[in-house]
Amino acid sequence: MAKLSDRLQRLAPSATLAMSQKSAEMKAQGIDVINMSVGEPDFNTPDPIKQAAKLAIDENYSRYSPVPGYPDLRQAIARKLERENHLHYTPAEILVSNGAKQSVCNTVMALVNDGEEVIIPAPYWVSYPQMVLLAGGKPVIVEAGFEQNFKMTPAQLEAAITPKTRMIILCSPSNPTGSVYSKDELQALSDVILKHEDLFVLADEIYEHINYIGKHESIAQFPGMKERAIIVNGVSKAYAMTGWRIGYIAAPEWIVKGCNKLQGQYTSGPCSVSQKAAEFAYVGDQQCVEDMRQAFERRRNLIVKLAKEIPGLEVNMPEGAFYLFPKCSSFFGKSDGQTTINNSTDFAMYLLEKGHVATVGGDAFGDPDCFRMSYATSDENIIEAMRRMKQVLADLK
Repeated sequence: MAKLSDRLQRLAPSATLAMSQKSAEMKAQGIDVINMSVGEPDFNTPDPIKQAAKLAIDENYSRYSPVPGYPDLRQAIARKLERENHLHYTPAEILVSNGAKQSVCNTVMALVNDGEEVIIPAPYWVSYPQMVLLAGGKPVIVEAGFEQNFKMTPAQLEAAITPKTRMIILCSPSNPTGSVYSKDELQALSDVILKHEDLFVLADEIYEHINYIGKHESIAQFPGMKERAIIVNGVSKAYAMTGWRIGYIAAPEWIVKGCNKLQGQYTSGPCSVSQKAAEFAYVGDQQCVEDMRQAFERRRNLIVKLAKEIPGLEVNMPEGAFYLFPKCSSFFGKSDGQTTINNSTDFAMYLLEKGHVATVGGDAFGDPDCFRMSYATSDENIIEAMRRMKQVLADLK
């Protein structure tokens, strides 16, 4: 009998993309769905960045780039890391990939052997455990729930480490929760990591600039951590460039060389025109980043206020990114007479089918008590979505 590889059998499909697809199908049927399931800024790419891309086309940047990306782009990223993060990396310690998603996967595939463990605090971005499984590794999930503001403690990290632990994946600001690790919290986690030889941390900092509590902190800043850290970042969230597919790692050169070898075999360098646009994004005026951050902060305040007015939801105050991750477990076991809510996936499906609001159940993120809403949408959409949710959730008894 024809069947797919064991490698693929280990993988689950992306729940966020599945929800987005279902809402798109309902929209195609003429149903007015407000989509809060997708992690994508609703802004357009700023015009000067688009102009840089047009110029690159006119200048015939239409051929293969070097596998790790153009030297000028890697130099621009190195300057960004120096300027904004006070971290010194050479262009040889930077590898540009087809989005930060590939950067994460490259790193996991390059460092994790069969049977080795990767510690992932839950809630987590849906793809982390799947990438570890793809590499033949074992995801070790550390539950960091609503009560601890969705952040793993040093004691939890220490307790999860075994002789087989190879890597920790940290996302700050976090998808799906919006939680941000403070400098002191990162220092405490790095103290634990440095006690263990050959233990690495993948620091996913893609939401770095969507931060409502001041300066972003990187775990790579502490003495001894630059040799242990793989920073993942890119242009998708800060510059509204999701479809341009440009991400990067900054890491010790031997890790970059390993990822370069891997990338050279299965994608080569990313899109040449996108690279020139990304280079301009990093060297150009940064006011667009701050303008979008302020808009997201306003929306954060709006959605938190409205969500707190819905009886039965427990809501925390996210400090970054553009997600709200409320606790919805008080609705489990309730029914509107037709549909019974047994878990967060049922809850999200109920909101979609009855309220025409697309969200994602927390099961997919490793926290079955919560669900994720993206507020990367207009104030009007947020207000209407929350009105609909409040209305249909009142029917659950």
